[in-house]
Amino acid sequence: MILFRSGATRRHLLGLGAALSLAPFAAHAQPAAAPKAPDAGKVSLELLMAEQPLPDVWLGDPKAPVTIVEYASMTCGHCARFETEVFPVLKKNFIDTGKVRYAMREFPLDPLAAAAAMLARCSGDKRQAMIELLFAQQPHWAYVDKPLDALRDTVKMTGMGQKEFDACLNDQALFNKIDRMRNEAAQKFGIDATPTFFINGDKKTGEIPPDALDKLLEPYLKK
Repeated sequence: MILFRSGATRRHLLGLGAALSLAPFAAHAQPAAAPKAPDAGKVSLELLMAEQPLPDVWLGDPKAPVTIVEYASMTCGHCARFETEVFPVLKKNFIDTGKVRYAMREFPLDPLAAAAAMLARCSGDKRQAMIELLFAQQPHWAYVDKPLDALRDTVKMTGMGQKEFDACLNDQALFNKIDRMRNEAAQKFGIDATPTFFINGDKKTGEIPPDALDKLLEPYLKK
């Protein structure tokens, strides 16, 4: 079962819709739990790479020998540490050198995480920059009394104004697609925690220290 984060109270999360008349959050205060598949250690690349409710945004060479798909929640502290401490090493040593292609998929653990994911999608070609900003600034918007106000102030750094912010978070269709992304991942791949990675279909849940990347990816690069 997906639970609310301890860092934000249930009252705050249920109040997201009232704060800005956000229809998606008023209608979906807590994402419905999806039936989960068995927690298999490996899934087929064909299933993993099937069309998603929202298109994948890939970084790296499409012909790279290693494909990494990460399921992350924008309010997840472990995901933030991966983004700020590990991802720069992954990008420099593996993505930029043609060894790895990588995509992050949304798996929001609460409505606030869904809001942040929606804002990243609404950023268009700035999505990666928005993700990096939100994870870097996570303590300043995810663990405060008025998270939506803090989130609004944070995304202003990317040039997103009030009108765009409100329009994005009122986009019911976008919310539904992010919710489907989470539900399908739980059902098909047994995901119930973030971050969860699939490396050429092999499932790994939890943090990856930056100094463990070489050892972790070496067997895949030898194949």
